[in-house]
Amino acid sequence: MLKHRPTRLGSGWGTSDPLLERVGNTPLVELRKLVASQTVRVFAKCEWLNPGGSVKDRPALSMILDGERRGLLTPGKTILDATSGNTGIAYALIAARRGYAVELAIPRNTSRERLEILRSYGVELLLTDPLQGSDGAIETARERFARHPGRYFYADQYGNPANWQAHYQSTGPEILRQTGGRVTHFVAGLGTTGTFTGVSRFLKEQRPAIRCIGVIPSSPLHGLEGLKHLPSTLHVPPIFDATLLEQRLEVETEEAQEIAKRLAGEEGLLVGPSGGAAVAAALRIARNLDNGVVVTLLPDGGMKYLSQMTL
Repeated sequence: MLKHRPTRLGSGWGTSDPLLERVGNTPLVELRKLVASQTVRVFAKCEWLNPGGSVKDRPALSMILDGERRGLLTPGKTILDATSGNTGIAYALIAARRGYAVELAIPRNTSRERLEILRSYGVELLLTDPLQGSDGAIETARERFARHPGRYFYADQYGNPANWQAHYQSTGPEILRQTGGRVTHFVAGLGTTGTFTGVSRFLKEQRPAIRCIGVIPSSPLHGLEGLKHLPSTLHVPPIFDATLLEQRLEVETEEAQEIAKRLAGEEGLLVGPSGGAAVAAALRIARNLDNGVVVTLLPDGGMKYLSQMTL
């Protein structure tokens, strides 16, 4: 295993909250059972170990703190956004700590576990048409904000630069330091695209030869919550920087679920389907290399999907 050291830029998030200061600095673990090569190594970042249980703690905290600094999020306002679940859970946890209410537009077919977690936090849910996916949730959130702009802080995770900046300032530096600068390929799922854009931008500034690969579902109708089928979407995230994308791989839902099952049984990593998709793509990249260090992310844990997946 490559060395894991605390690596957040600066002195921390600056919240003075011991729970929120635990966001980031997640371990990077090597996939030893799924990779047979002696010269190619594949590592995955365990993002479900953030306090809110997913990689989305990073951008959610970044966007809330940025909103407060800019005077857009003030006492009495409600945090509003569209989500497929994980960012919403992160908002809910952080809002509870900092004293805000939360309203979320979310597809009705989001996993039962994630909906129940959000309700447990007291979040008001605006359930949207499953067939419209994240596009429908985005439109609902925009309409709600347009009707009552003074009531809400519309975080807009798909268009807010504080999303990708969270990964530029934390996730990217962590990966570079945890691999001792030896990372050659970075693989990430594309949803809001904040993780891919922020990490890739940082890594390429530091090591221009690093190749950055994005992962999307193979079709518009899929079971990979949190990921977007970009070719068919109505709302390509404004924060997406396509110039960073050197390769885009499509993954079938069934393949992602099979890899998630193998990660649990062979590596001891119980992850969600988006993590299975990311690892499936990372393994494809690794099979075509003679040597290298491939890094991907496991966005969240599998316990939120047990009603949908057979692990």
